[in-house]
Formats: sequence, C-alpha cells, structure tokens
Amino acid sequence: MLWATAGAACATFLITAALLPGLIPLARRSGLLDRPGGRRKHDKPVPAIGGLAIFLGLAVTTGWFQPPTLQTLGIAAAVVVIVVAGVADDLFRLRWPYRLSAQVLAALLMIYLGGVRIENLGAVFGMSASLGALSVPLTVVATVGIINAVNMADGVDGLAGLLVLATTAMLWAAAIYSGNGGLAVALGLIAGAICGFLVYNMRTPWNPRAQVFLGNAGSELLGLLVACASFRLTQNPDHPVGVHVAPFLLAPVLIDCLTLMIRRVRAGVSPFQGDRNHLHHMMLDAGFSPSRVALVIAGVSLAIGSIAGLAVKAHVPAPAFTLAFAALCLAHFLATSDRDRFVRQIAGMGLFTGLVPAPRQLEAWQIAARAAGAHYRRAEDHPLLLDEPAPAEAEQGGLVAAPPAPVQAETSALFESNSSK
Repeated sequence: MLWATAGAACATFLITAALLPGLIPLARRSGLLDRPGGRRKHDKPVPAIGGLAIFLGLAVTTGWFQPPTLQTLGIAAAVVVIVVAGVADDLFRLRWPYRLSAQVLAALLMIYLGGVRIENLGAVFGMSASLGALSVPLTVVATVGIINAVNMADGVDGLAGLLVLATTAMLWAAAIYSGNGGLAVALGLIAGAICGFLVYNMRTPWNPRAQVFLGNAGSELLGLLVACASFRLTQNPDHPVGVHVAPFLLAPVLIDCLTLMIRRVRAGVSPFQGDRNHLHHMMLDAGFSPSRVALVIAGVSLAIGSIAGLAVKAHVPAPAFTLAFAALCLAHFLATSDRDRFVRQIAGMGLFTGLVPAPRQLEAWQIAARAAGAHYRRAEDHPLLLDEPAPAEAEQGGLVAAPPAPVQAETSALFESNSSK
C-alpha cells in the first residue's frame, strides 16, 4: 500500500509539474489571469492555471492506479462541473449565485452518481445519529461549506495548497490506520498533484514570487476533493473512522470561514463578500511574510489534526470533540472581535518567536502597511513600531504622512495577497 501510494504521488507530481510551464502561455493568450486591483496586491497579472493543471494531472494518472467504476465516474463528473464553473469564474467573474449553483450540482453528482454522502454522524452528540432523509441536504451543505472554506483560504501564495496538502496527509494517515487502501492511493494522487503545483506557487529562495495561482477552479477543486475524501473515510462501515475527527483535519480554515461568515451576516452583508479580515490577512498586517503565513497556518492545522488523532487513540469520547471544536470557534471569534488588538497580539508573538522581523523605521512600516491595506493612521498604533520614535518629517499633527507611490511599489511584494477572498 505504501509503495502504491508513493508511486501515485510521484506520477501526479511529475505530470502536474511538467504541464504547468506549457499551460502558462495558454493562460496568457486566453486571459485566464488573476489581475491586480482591489484587495489583490500582486503587481502584475498572474496565470490562474493551477487548478486546471491539478485536474489534468489527476485525470491522466487516476486511471493508471484506480480502475474506473461507477463511483469514480460519478466523482469525476462532479470534479468536471467544479472545474468548468471555476474556469468560467476566473475568466468572467461569475456572480456568487451561479458559483453556488455549480457547487450544489457537483455535490449532488457526488451523492447520486458517486455514492458518497454523510449517512451517520456517529456519536458526535453522545448517541448514534442516522440521518435518513437529512442525509442529502446535510451532505450538500457540508460539501459547499468545505469548498468555500478552502476557496476563502486562497489568499496568500502557497497557503491553500499547503493547507490541503496537510489535510491530505492526515486523511492518508487515517486511511492507512483504518485499512482503507483504495482511499490511501487516491489521496496519494491528490498530494502529488498539489506538490507539483506548489513548485510554481510557493515562495522559495529560487522562486521569489508565485508564477501561477490556483484560481477559483483550483481552490474549489481542492475543497471538493477534501470533502469527498472525508466522507469516504468517515462513512465507510468496513473502515470506520469517527465523523467527529473530520473537522479537526482542516480546523484553521473551517473556523476562520465560520466566524467570518457569521460576522458578515450580522453586519447585513453577503457571507460571500470579500474583505481583509481573514486570519492570513491579519498575519500579513502583523508583519509575517507570505511564506511564513502559509507555513505557520499549515503547521497549526497539522498540530490540531495530530492532537485530534492522539485523542482518538486515547479513547476520548466523541462529544468531547464536538465541544472542543465549538470552543475553538468561540475562542477565535472573541480573539478577532477587535481586529487591531489581535494584529498587535500576533505581531508580538511573531517578534518573540522570530517569525516577524524587528520593528522597521516609520517610513518602511508605512509603505508596507499601506501595501497590505492596513487601516492604521497613527504611528503609535502600528503593532511593529513599538516605542521607536517617528521622524519629525514623517508626521503631520500625529498622523503619518503618505509615502510616495513609487516607493510603495518597491515593498508591496512583502505583503501582497494573491486573492480577494
């Protein structure tokens, strides 16, 4: 099983990584680009071709490692719907009702053709709960929720890819533990495709900025695959893994998405309206580099999932998982209720751990903060400035003077975001 998984991962990695250089010119000619503007802080159009490359990499290799069945064909139909709708959205910026309709259709195809659905919640509320007629609507809601949670996390180079890679690794470990070899190989295929994409999307010393983005097609595809794998893992009577574990395998993304949607609804705006209040945006404002944002959040996701796995082995009762997840959601909601205070707090933690550089001079801070879209107006409010005195020429009545536009462009890469979610 391990060798089959490794072979699947290597095959999709090589094919996806080989496809991307050829797809980049195609994206430029067809206009499949993520253009800067609004909350998008990159300084030039970037090909949003990552999702299409992952889809093609999986399409080529899946047949080699998993013989086609009615179930796999049904899941493939759902994947095609998501990718086609995502590409259309990347090209034409579809309104959210159309995107939501495509997500619901993909979920229904996964349910009725793929045979993947949530039928039992296990003992998450202290007793076994068979869903019956509620199975289909709950599966649709859960699928659409996971798709949008991953899509909203696609706001920093490498973040969505690393998060889903971490989740895939934990799902793979759970599949191996429960003896579900077929799912383990499928997860190996997904992990390899993501790694092939990250070669061009993750910031590294040899790749200083992302060459490609996932696009909505890619982030929604990864969300659908995570949902499908989670349901296959937790709803298989031959290889049981408790439903109560699943939310902890993608905890930071789900918690951030839930709290933000609640806030948006309470504010009287659409829950799908983009803003800069996601966890990754606040970390950028606190001074974390894009790569460190991606690595820290993915690391936290791995840590939470690993702790949940250890709790399962220690026979912690399922209702305790439900209470723990609710407590994490409430803690995040309360901690982020005052955005500026939360940014200052994580900036302090970043300074303490060395993940955030030492305070810069006022001019450098102001340029970076403006590039990040921060709302600070006074020098003393900035989380990284601490007690450093502000140069007299940079202040006018206590307010920070606006830096010249050309200098902003030089430092915007420090904090740029690849998405408006």
